[in-house]
Amino acid sequence: MAPQEQFPPQQQEPPGLTGAMDPTPDHGEQSYRGTGRLAGRRALITGGDSGIGRATAIAFAREGADVAIGYLDVEQPDAEETARLVREAGRTACLLPGDLTDEAFARGIAQQAADGLGGLDVLVNNAGYQMARGTSIDTLDSAEMDRVIRTNLYALLWVTQGALAHLPSGGVIINVSSIQAYEPSGKLVDYASTKAAINNITVNLAAELGPRGIRVNAVAPGPIWTPLQPATQEAEHLPEFGTNVPLGRAGQPAEVAPALVFLASDGDASYVSGTVLGVTGGRPVF
Repeated sequence: MAPQEQFPPQQQEPPGLTGAMDPTPDHGEQSYRGTGRLAGRRALITGGDSGIGRATAIAFAREGADVAIGYLDVEQPDAEETARLVREAGRTACLLPGDLTDEAFARGIAQQAADGLGGLDVLVNNAGYQMARGTSIDTLDSAEMDRVIRTNLYALLWVTQGALAHLPSGGVIINVSSIQAYEPSGKLVDYASTKAAINNITVNLAAELGPRGIRVNAVAPGPIWTPLQPATQEAEHLPEFGTNVPLGRAGQPAEVAPALVFLASDGDASYVSGTVLGVTGGRPVF
């Protein structure tokens, strides 16, 4: 892809919606072509309504998987569009609205997904939250910190605990980390910390669950154009978003989804577990 044009300054309230973005992200709606690599699989994708989650849902469906989508109530329009695209691919879409910072909902969402899909083979822990702040540690707000940590860590662990009652031998867990785990920004100290923790959780779970035949990996995206950006960054920073990577531009959700398809596929990644796959535009993940 050519270097991006600048993103216009824009602002949304968190968590943000796809329809209000300029330009609209590319989720692979026109470009992704499946080859049956996930035929018959059943996947739960948290944060599956938009961004990387939507692109992954589209790719999974076009590879033959049925998909359950977790999302916040306010993201209903995005979730319905993602479900439409999954069904357009001839697969089942199950919509599961709710707040993953609610422990009971987070622990129960895998059961809902299994009920809706007739079982569960793949869990994608994609839901996440960030909020850019001033560079001083003094600007950290306890309520915002709690929201970041509960969304990015507690919820991931709760959802995973619930999913383990359903994932069989051959099951897959994919966590979504970030380049922030390796090159943390001062404005995202709490978010970056949770992403570093996700890398450790991934390695720990891979070691624990390997004997049960469950593979656990993570994807670490770089700057990707999703609703999270206009919803959590100052508008004047968006024209330069993503230009600080070697490839010179932000990525699109459609460029991340193939990495998740690879990790979910037994045909391609049957001996891959405990790794973090970077999709960063050239920034290092080591």
